[in-house]
Amino acid sequence: MDKDVNALAGEVIGAAIEVHRSLGPGLLESAYQAALEHELSIRGLRWLAEVPVVASYKGRALDCAYRLDLLVEGRLVVELKSVTEVLPIHKAQLLTYLRWTRLSLGLLINFNVSVLHKGICRVVLNLDPLRDLRVSASSALRDEG
Repeated sequence: MDKDVNALAGEVIGAAIEVHRSLGPGLLESAYQAALEHELSIRGLRWLAEVPVVASYKGRALDCAYRLDLLVEGRLVVELKSVTEVLPIHKAQLLTYLRWTRLSLGLLINFNVSVLHKGICRVVLNLDPLRDLRVSASSALRDEG
């Protein structure tokens, strides 16, 4: 993973911490998203909100609406929550979005926590094609064995 996307993630986390310090926990996700969008703009970061992603099955686009909460600088997916507890399905959702967009890093940020660092989860997708080949080859060898 390139260090620039990691630095970008650090900038977004800093912006989210500023939002959380100002607003605190307990609000709707939409309030945090609006505030984070403003904070990212203040920091000179480019972002898109509610970015549609295409789900596909065996080469066919599925007629369903999935949207990224934020796409920052075209390289970082940010999914926002304001929930009592982050569940495995929330992380799985972000991982799926990373696969569909072919991006390597996403942040899952839950603002409904007392201290924001407890609500931040980094999700990484390994896009190394050689790794995929090695895994496939390894699986094929085990199947034949």
